[in-house]
Amino acid sequence: MTKKDFITCGLAGWCLEVFWTGSISCLNNDPSMSASTSLLMFPIYSLGAFIKPISRFLSGMPLFFRGTVYTLCIYIVEYTAGSVLKAAGICPWNYSHAKYNISGLVRLDYAPAWFTVGILFEKLLNPTESRSHTQKK
Repeated sequence: MTKKDFITCGLAGWCLEVFWTGSISCLNNDPSMSASTSLLMFPIYSLGAFIKPISRFLSGMPLFFRGTVYTLCIYIVEYTAGSVLKAAGICPWNYSHAKYNISGLVRLDYAPAWFTVGILFEKLLNPTESRSHTQKK
């Protein structure tokens, strides 16, 4: 892992969150499609860089298995970071209103989104391996 990996994941996470929250605004009939994130999210999304060594360990495993592992890792980071930030009174998210939440810190119904983010980070962090997999097909 390099500093570039942490920056790549932090920026990608921010962009994805802005797209996600803007899309939700659009679905809620907000014509401005307002989107938001927090500066606190950059270091949290940056932790996605740890997918790089995990992906090398999981190399050759089926996509569904790898994505499930990444999803579980993301939930662990989200819950842990959220617990620390909540204790400090600065957690930028609160899922208490959602049906499938755990302590207001994670939403189980977001599993498909986190699965996709995990696979996307895998591809961002291992671009040459992604190209070689597609060339083999």
